[in-house]
Amino acid sequence: MEVVRVFVAGSIAFLVLSVLGEELTGLSPCDFPAIYNFGDSNSDTGGISAAFYPAGQPSGETFFHEPAGRGSDGRLIIDFIVKRLRLPYLSAYLDSIGASFRHGANFATGGSTIRQLNESFFVTGVSPFSLDIQIVQFDQFKTRTSNLYNQAKKHSHRRNLPRPQEFSKALYTFDIGQNDVAAGIRTMSNEQFRVVLPDIIDHLASAIQHLHEQGARTFWIHNTGPIGCLPVTQHYYHHPMPGILDQHGCLISQNEMAKEFNRQLKRRVTKLRAQLPGAALTYVDIFAAKYKLISNAKKQGNSC
Repeated sequence: MEVVRVFVAGSIAFLVLSVLGEELTGLSPCDFPAIYNFGDSNSDTGGISAAFYPAGQPSGETFFHEPAGRGSDGRLIIDFIVKRLRLPYLSAYLDSIGASFRHGANFATGGSTIRQLNESFFVTGVSPFSLDIQIVQFDQFKTRTSNLYNQAKKHSHRRNLPRPQEFSKALYTFDIGQNDVAAGIRTMSNEQFRVVLPDIIDHLASAIQHLHEQGARTFWIHNTGPIGCLPVTQHYYHHPMPGILDQHGCLISQNEMAKEFNRQLKRRVTKLRAQLPGAALTYVDIFAAKYKLISNAKKQGNSC
Protein backbone atom coordinates (compact mmCIF):
# COMPACT_ATOMS: atom_id res chain seq x y z
CA MET A 1 0.00 0.00 0.00
CA GLU A 2 3.05 2.24 0.02
CA VAL A 3 3.88 2.29 -3.72
CA VAL A 4 2.88 5.94 -3.96
CA ARG A 5 5.91 6.84 -1.82
CA VAL A 6 8.21 5.82 -4.66
CA PHE A 7 7.05 8.98 -6.38
CA VAL A 8 6.39 11.42 -3.56
CA ALA A 9 8.66 10.64 -0.60
CA GLY A 10 11.34 13.19 -1.41
CA SER A 11 8.87 15.97 -2.17
CA ILE A 12 6.81 15.23 0.93
CA ALA A 13 9.98 15.28 2.99
CA PHE A 14 10.75 18.76 1.67
CA LEU A 15 7.32 20.00 2.78
CA VAL A 16 7.53 18.23 6.13
CA LEU A 17 11.03 19.50 6.85
CA SER A 18 9.92 23.04 6.15
CA VAL A 19 7.44 22.50 9.00
CA LEU A 20 10.26 21.02 11.09
CA GLY A 21 12.24 24.18 10.66
CA GLU A 22 9.31 26.45 11.50
CA GLU A 23 8.06 24.45 14.48
CA LEU A 24 11.33 23.52 16.14
CA THR A 25 13.74 26.33 15.31
CA GLY A 26 12.62 28.23 18.41
CA LEU A 27 13.61 25.46 20.83
CA SER A 28 16.71 26.10 22.87
CA PRO A 29 18.61 24.53 21.33
CA CYS A 30 17.12 22.71 18.33
CA ASP A 31 19.60 19.90 18.71
CA PHE A 32 18.18 16.45 19.36
CA PRO A 33 20.75 13.82 20.34
CA ALA A 34 18.49 10.95 19.28
CA ILE A 35 15.22 9.99 17.58
CA TYR A 36 12.88 7.20 18.62
CA ASN A 37 10.36 6.32 15.96
CA PHE A 38 7.12 4.34 16.16
CA GLY A 39 5.09 3.44 13.11
CA ASP A 40 4.29 1.27 10.12
CA SER A 41 5.83 0.84 6.68
CA ASN A 42 5.76 4.59 6.09
CA SER A 43 8.76 4.77 8.45
CA ASP A 44 10.04 1.17 8.76
CA THR A 45 13.79 1.13 8.12
CA GLY A 46 14.19 -2.64 8.26
CA GLY A 47 12.15 -3.93 11.18
CA ILE A 48 9.71 -6.20 9.40
CA SER A 49 12.48 -7.52 7.12
CA ALA A 50 14.54 -8.45 10.18
CA ALA A 51 11.57 -10.06 11.91
CA PHE A 52 10.43 -12.26 9.04
CA TYR A 53 12.13 -12.23 5.65
CA PRO A 54 13.70 -9.58 3.41
CA ALA A 55 11.20 -7.25 1.83
CA GLY A 56 10.77 -7.50 -1.91
CA GLN A 57 11.73 -4.77 -4.31
CA PRO A 58 11.72 -1.85 -4.11
CA SER A 59 13.57 -1.80 -0.82
CA GLY A 60 15.59 1.41 -0.80
CA GLU A 61 18.04 0.32 -3.50
CA THR A 62 17.99 3.56 -5.49
CA PHE A 63 19.68 5.48 -2.68
CA PHE A 64 21.36 2.78 -0.58
CA HIS A 65 22.43 0.67 -3.59
CA GLU A 66 21.37 -2.50 -1.77
CA PRO A 67 18.20 -3.79 -0.09
CA ALA A 68 17.58 -1.55 2.92
CA GLY A 69 14.29 -2.86 4.32
CA ARG A 70 12.27 0.15 3.20
CA GLY A 71 8.91 0.15 1.42
CA SER A 72 10.24 2.62 -1.14
CA ASP A 73 12.74 2.74 -3.97
CA GLY A 74 14.85 5.15 -1.91
CA ARG A 75 14.60 6.94 1.40
CA LEU A 76 11.55 7.49 3.61
CA ILE A 77 10.43 10.68 5.31
CA ILE A 78 12.06 9.55 8.56
CA ASP A 79 15.37 9.28 6.68
CA PHE A 80 15.10 12.89 5.56
CA ILE A 81 14.19 13.98 9.09
CA VAL A 82 17.29 12.41 10.64
CA LYS A 83 19.41 13.92 7.87
CA ARG A 84 17.92 17.35 8.58
CA LEU A 85 18.85 16.92 12.24
CA ARG A 86 22.37 15.76 11.29
CA LEU A 87 21.89 12.31 12.80
CA PRO A 88 22.70 8.89 11.29
CA TYR A 89 19.97 6.80 9.70
CA LEU A 90 17.97 4.92 12.32
CA SER A 91 18.66 1.25 12.93
CA ALA A 92 15.61 -0.96 13.31
CA TYR A 93 15.21 -2.21 16.86
CA LEU A 94 14.64 -5.74 15.58
CA ASP A 95 17.78 -5.77 13.41
CA SER A 96 20.70 -7.25 15.34
CA ILE A 97 23.26 -7.11 12.53
CA GLY A 98 25.38 -4.00 12.17
CA ALA A 99 22.99 -1.89 14.23
CA SER A 100 23.94 1.20 16.18
CA PHE A 101 21.53 2.74 18.68
CA ARG A 102 23.79 5.58 19.78
CA HIS A 103 21.42 8.19 18.33
CA GLY A 104 18.09 6.40 18.58
CA ALA A 105 16.15 3.40 17.38
CA ASN A 106 13.28 2.63 15.05
CA PHE A 107 10.46 0.45 16.40
CA ALA A 108 8.28 0.76 13.29
CA THR A 109 7.42 -2.31 11.24
CA GLY A 110 5.56 -2.58 7.97
CA GLY A 111 1.91 -3.48 8.51
CA SER A 112 1.77 -2.20 12.10
CA THR A 113 -1.47 -0.88 13.55
CA ILE A 114 -2.30 1.28 16.55
CA ARG A 115 -4.71 -1.29 17.95
CA GLN A 116 -3.94 -5.00 18.02
CA LEU A 117 -5.84 -6.87 15.32
CA ASN A 118 -6.63 -10.57 15.36
CA GLU A 119 -5.08 -11.10 11.93
CA SER A 120 -2.02 -12.87 10.54
CA PHE A 121 0.88 -11.12 8.86
CA PHE A 122 1.02 -14.00 6.38
CA VAL A 123 -2.65 -13.59 5.41
CA THR A 124 -3.42 -9.85 5.47
CA GLY A 125 0.03 -8.33 5.99
CA VAL A 126 -0.84 -6.92 9.43
CA SER A 127 2.25 -6.83 11.63
CA PRO A 128 2.17 -8.48 15.07
CA PHE A 129 4.12 -5.46 16.34
CA SER A 130 1.25 -3.10 17.02
CA LEU A 131 1.89 0.23 18.75
CA ASP A 132 1.47 -1.15 22.27
CA ILE A 133 4.10 -3.82 21.51
CA GLN A 134 6.43 -1.15 20.11
CA ILE A 135 6.06 0.83 23.34
CA VAL A 136 6.87 -2.28 25.40
CA GLN A 137 9.92 -2.82 23.21
CA PHE A 138 11.01 0.76 23.85
CA ASP A 139 10.63 0.32 27.60
CA GLN A 140 12.77 -2.80 27.49
CA PHE A 141 15.27 -1.09 25.19
CA LYS A 142 15.61 1.89 27.53
CA THR A 143 16.08 -0.27 30.63
CA ARG A 144 18.54 -2.72 29.12
CA THR A 145 20.68 -0.19 27.26
CA SER A 146 20.86 2.07 30.33
CA ASN A 147 22.01 -0.85 32.45
CA LEU A 148 24.60 -1.89 29.90
CA TYR A 149 25.84 1.67 29.50
CA ASN A 150 26.26 2.16 33.25
CA GLN A 151 27.97 -1.21 33.67
CA ALA A 152 30.39 -0.77 30.77
CA LYS A 153 34.00 -0.31 31.77
CA LYS A 154 35.36 0.69 28.36
CA HIS A 155 34.31 3.39 25.91
CA SER A 156 34.18 0.81 23.13
CA HIS A 157 31.46 -1.07 25.04
CA ARG A 158 29.29 2.06 25.02
CA ARG A 159 29.92 3.10 21.43
CA ASN A 160 26.62 1.83 20.00
CA LEU A 161 24.48 2.48 23.07
CA PRO A 162 22.33 5.55 23.78
CA ARG A 163 23.35 7.75 26.68
CA PRO A 164 20.74 7.33 29.46
CA GLN A 165 20.54 11.07 30.13
CA GLU A 166 19.59 11.76 26.50
CA PHE A 167 16.27 9.89 26.45
CA SER A 168 14.50 12.96 27.83
CA LYS A 169 16.16 15.18 25.21
CA ALA A 170 15.30 12.99 22.21
CA LEU A 171 12.65 13.53 19.54
CA TYR A 172 9.83 10.96 19.58
CA THR A 173 8.16 10.49 16.19
CA PHE A 174 4.93 8.72 15.25
CA ASP A 175 3.81 7.71 11.76
CA ILE A 176 1.07 5.14 12.26
CA GLY A 177 -2.66 4.73 11.66
CA GLN A 178 -2.88 3.99 7.93
CA ASN A 179 -3.29 0.27 8.51
CA ASP A 180 -6.00 0.87 11.11
CA VAL A 181 -7.91 2.83 8.48
CA ALA A 182 -7.22 0.10 5.91
CA ALA A 183 -8.53 -2.56 8.31
CA GLY A 184 -11.65 -0.50 8.86
CA ILE A 185 -12.19 -0.25 5.11
CA ARG A 186 -11.59 -3.98 4.71
CA THR A 187 -13.75 -5.26 7.56
CA MET A 188 -16.27 -2.57 8.53
CA SER A 189 -18.85 -0.19 7.21
CA ASN A 190 -18.15 3.55 7.51
CA GLU A 191 -20.54 3.73 10.46
CA GLN A 192 -18.83 0.84 12.27
CA PHE A 193 -15.43 2.43 11.72
CA ARG A 194 -16.58 5.71 13.23
CA VAL A 195 -17.68 3.80 16.34
CA VAL A 196 -14.23 2.22 16.93
CA LEU A 197 -12.21 5.26 15.83
CA PRO A 198 -12.19 6.98 19.26
CA ASP A 199 -10.70 3.82 20.78
CA ILE A 200 -7.95 3.81 18.14
CA ILE A 201 -7.11 7.44 18.95
CA ASP A 202 -7.18 6.62 22.67
CA HIS A 203 -4.54 3.92 22.14
CA LEU A 204 -2.25 6.38 20.36
CA ALA A 205 -2.78 9.02 23.04
CA SER A 206 -2.02 6.47 25.75
CA ALA A 207 1.28 5.63 24.06
CA ILE A 208 2.27 9.31 24.04
CA GLN A 209 1.23 9.74 27.66
CA HIS A 210 3.26 6.69 28.68
CA LEU A 211 6.37 8.02 26.97
CA HIS A 212 5.83 11.37 28.67
CA GLU A 213 5.72 9.59 32.03
CA GLN A 214 9.05 8.01 31.10
CA GLY A 215 10.58 11.44 30.50
CA ALA A 216 9.90 12.12 26.80
CA ARG A 217 9.09 15.74 26.09
CA THR A 218 9.18 16.38 22.32
CA PHE A 219 6.75 14.59 20.02
CA TRP A 220 6.37 14.72 16.22
CA ILE A 221 3.07 13.16 15.11
CA HIS A 222 2.08 12.48 11.50
CA ASN A 223 -1.54 12.11 10.55
CA THR A 224 -2.45 9.50 7.94
CA GLY A 225 -2.30 10.02 4.20
CA PRO A 226 -4.93 9.82 1.45
CA ILE A 227 -5.37 6.06 1.42
CA GLY A 228 -7.95 6.37 -1.36
CA CYS A 229 -5.20 7.58 -3.70
CA LEU A 230 -2.92 4.56 -3.33
CA PRO A 231 -2.35 2.58 -6.54
CA VAL A 232 -3.50 -0.63 -4.84
CA THR A 233 -6.85 1.09 -4.24
CA GLN A 234 -7.19 2.53 -7.73
CA HIS A 235 -6.34 -0.84 -9.26
CA TYR A 236 -9.85 -2.12 -8.47
CA TYR A 237 -11.71 0.80 -10.04
CA HIS A 238 -11.19 0.69 -13.80
CA HIS A 239 -14.69 1.80 -14.73
CA PRO A 240 -16.21 3.32 -11.59
CA MET A 241 -19.70 4.71 -11.28
CA PRO A 242 -19.95 8.53 -11.21
CA GLY A 243 -19.21 9.97 -7.79
CA ILE A 244 -16.93 7.13 -6.65
CA LEU A 245 -13.64 8.83 -7.53
CA ASP A 246 -12.62 12.46 -7.19
CA GLN A 247 -11.07 14.53 -9.99
CA HIS A 248 -7.64 13.01 -9.31
CA GLY A 249 -8.80 9.40 -9.42
CA CYS A 250 -8.85 8.90 -5.65
CA LEU A 251 -11.58 6.93 -3.91
CA ILE A 252 -13.66 9.51 -2.07
CA SER A 253 -15.11 7.23 0.62
CA GLN A 254 -11.70 5.93 1.71
CA ASN A 255 -10.20 9.39 1.85
CA GLU A 256 -13.15 10.52 3.97
CA MET A 257 -12.34 7.79 6.48
CA ALA A 258 -8.73 8.95 6.59
CA LYS A 259 -9.89 12.56 7.07
CA GLU A 260 -12.10 11.55 10.00
CA PHE A 261 -9.16 9.75 11.60
CA ASN A 262 -7.09 12.90 11.14
CA ARG A 263 -9.76 15.20 12.58
CA GLN A 264 -10.00 13.14 15.75
CA LEU A 265 -6.24 12.78 16.00
CA LYS A 266 -5.73 16.53 15.71
CA ARG A 267 -8.29 17.21 18.43
CA ARG A 268 -6.59 14.72 20.74
CA VAL A 269 -3.14 16.21 20.12
CA THR A 270 -4.58 19.61 21.07
CA LYS A 271 -5.89 18.14 24.34
CA LEU A 272 -2.57 16.43 25.04
CA ARG A 273 -0.77 19.76 24.78
CA ALA A 274 -2.82 20.97 27.73
CA GLN A 275 -2.52 17.71 29.67
CA LEU A 276 1.21 17.02 29.40
CA PRO A 277 3.32 19.59 31.29
CA GLY A 278 6.54 20.63 29.63
CA ALA A 279 5.76 18.73 26.42
CA ALA A 280 5.96 20.00 22.84
CA LEU A 281 3.67 18.16 20.40
CA THR A 282 3.82 18.91 16.68
CA TYR A 283 0.96 17.64 14.50
CA VAL A 284 2.05 17.18 10.86
CA ASP A 285 -0.55 17.16 8.08
CA ILE A 286 0.85 14.40 5.88
CA PHE A 287 -2.55 14.01 4.18
CA ALA A 288 -2.41 17.54 2.79
CA ALA A 289 1.22 17.18 1.70
CA LYS A 290 0.64 13.90 -0.13
CA TYR A 291 -2.65 14.96 -1.70
CA LYS A 292 -1.12 18.17 -2.99
CA LEU A 293 1.67 16.22 -4.67
CA ILE A 294 -0.66 13.56 -6.08
CA SER A 295 -3.02 16.19 -7.49
CA ASN A 296 -0.05 17.88 -9.18
CA ALA A 297 1.73 14.71 -10.25
CA LYS A 298 2.51 15.87 -13.78
CA LYS A 299 4.00 19.11 -12.49
CA GLN A 300 6.24 17.01 -10.25
CA GLY A 301 7.56 15.09 -13.24
CA ASN A 302 5.38 11.98 -13.00
CA SER A 303 3.36 11.14 -16.09
CA CYS A 304 1.54 8.05 -14.71
